[in-house]
Amino acid sequence: MNDYLLLMHDDAPAEARQQHEASWPAYLASLRASGRFEGGSAIGGGICANKNGVAGEITEKLVGYLKVRAESLDAARKFLPGNPVFEAGGTVEIRELPRS
Repeated sequence: MNDYLLLMHDDAPAEARQQHEASWPAYLASLRASGRFEGGSAIGGGICANKNGVAGEITEKLVGYLKVRAESLDAARKFLPGNPVFEAGGTVEIRELPRS
């Protein structure tokens, strides 16, 4: 079983985002019921930093994440239906958290 992050971007049309906003509680309940939900949060503003003091800008479109467990990347994709960002036409990036 692997850990994956579902990284939500704020790139859906505003009207579509508003239309799907109320579906977060039901979507999160379905994730909890799956037994594969490991948590998540909205992401606020911040900074990019490096030792030399020359860093790029933060990615403003990245607005939240969910952590799930799944057997594979394809299995993690099964958590997309019902996700309010995905349903509104926004981007949800799925990334594996490698084990060291």
